[in-house]
Amino acid sequence: MKRAIVFGCAGQLGVELMREFQQRGYETAGWERGQVDITDAAAVEHAIARFNPDVVLNAAAYNQVDVAESEPAAAFQVNALAVRNIALACRQSGARLVHYSTDYVFDGTAGRPYVETDPPHPLGAYAVSKLAGEFYARAYLDDVLIVRTSGVFGLGGLQTARGNFIELMLRLAREGKPIRVVEDHIGSPTYAPALAARTADLVERSVSGIIHVGGGTPISWFDFARMIFAEAGLRPDLRPTTEREYRTPARRPKYSALSNERMESLGIAPMPPLETAVRSYLQLRTRMLAG
Repeated sequence: MKRAIVFGCAGQLGVELMREFQQRGYETAGWERGQVDITDAAAVEHAIARFNPDVVLNAAAYNQVDVAESEPAAAFQVNALAVRNIALACRQSGARLVHYSTDYVFDGTAGRPYVETDPPHPLGAYAVSKLAGEFYARAYLDDVLIVRTSGVFGLGGLQTARGNFIELMLRLAREGKPIRVVEDHIGSPTYAPALAARTADLVERSVSGIIHVGGGTPISWFDFARMIFAEAGLRPDLRPTTEREYRTPARRPKYSALSNERMESLGIAPMPPLETAVRSYLQLRTRMLAG
């Protein structure tokens, strides 16, 4: 039986990776930070050597984009140096590494979905740390798979402190106040179960290098919020705003949608339409909260 390790197993993506690889017959081990601290090289090496996996999936990340501006070293420790720890341990054990990166490695000035060959240009501490993680993974391993993704949402967001964009919108709707969402930033929000399934497909095809797996639909965050409320049957007071009106500590790329063209050219199924993903999320959420 093949074996898989998931670092960050309690996060939105990690939960789905555990489920997907188990369904495909892998014996899986998942660890959160409290169990294996990926910033501790010895702990990582020991954990990987003990389980002896075929594949290691690193879904752990420091993703507080704005906070990273005031604590860049903390972001770099998790998003870059810890990736080096995992890559070195994978090289020692012969395991394949799948590492997740972000659309934020780009500056958003292209005005179209980004492809894998576009040159990165990170705009802040978080983005720099994620790009450094890519470099560390590729420095130590020849057959690493780096999956760049965008705005991940999954049901794990119900259990995590920071939630996700859908949970944030639903909470704001319950509060009954006007909701302001930027309309001049475009991303490609990505459904975690679909991302996990495409990851498993890529692993089973032994694909390496950088692959973009975004949600497949370039959309502004305002229009995404409008879609969420339409699918949820809610009509809150939703108003568009802009980056100029809504300043944040970190600069964000204005257009960071990802093109899935390379993934699809490998014979892997396209991502589901975004409306379908949101509908599935809301239906499963209702079931989970009821049961």
